Amino acid sequence: MLFDLEIPSLITRLIILATAFSVHEFAHAFVANSFGDDTPRLNGRLTLNPAAHLDLMGSLMLLIAGFGWAKPVPVNPYALRRRSPAALMWVSLAGPMSNLLMAILAAIPIRLGVVLPSQSQGEFLPSLYSFLFEFILINLFLMLFNLIPLFPLDGEKVLEYLLPPRMAMTLDNIRPYGPLILFGIVFLGPVIGLDIFGMLIQPPLLFIMRILVG
Repeated sequence: MLFDLEIPSLITRLIILATAFSVHEFAHAFVANSFGDDTPRLNGRLTLNPAAHLDLMGSLMLLIAGFGWAKPVPVNPYALRRRSPAALMWVSLAGPMSNLLMAILAAIPIRLGVVLPSQSQGEFLPSLYSFLFEFILINLFLMLFNLIPLFPLDGEKVLEYLLPPRMAMTLDNIRPYGPLILFGIVFLGPVIGLDIFGMLIQPPLLFIMRILVG
């Protein structure tokens, strides 16, 4: 629970919350604006200010469980498609890719041996290594989570663009049930001993972590 977190861990997650979610949503807004859709800008989302992006429940989930969500950036698919058939896909992909980029940048000092795990952690502040490690871990988790091809996650729009039109129609039929399916995978699956969520996320997460930090 939140109250069981040590102060250094709480501070780490608060900083990650303000950074990872804000950059993720800003990336969506920036790419949409670049394709000529001013909807995010008109809704005040073309900013790195965390106050514009954070969702209360999603923020609490990140602090408690290590994963969460922010307010989705509103876009106009018709305005985007007027510019390019792939525009909505690139807007959707921009958020997860921003998390990957942040993870890569945070991993550089660890990979180069500048920041070592032997660094001690203070009573109130995390060690630089533990902060960077969790920063990398959560950003990679957010990337992989958002790439799951279920509405309302970013991966659904990416897959929709990549599929042939007839197969893409299947996603249209599944879309209304996406949140319910996602809830079942994340919360109900583990209760009955079927951790689909873990099977989807953990292998690629560990693989990328090994590449980034060794």
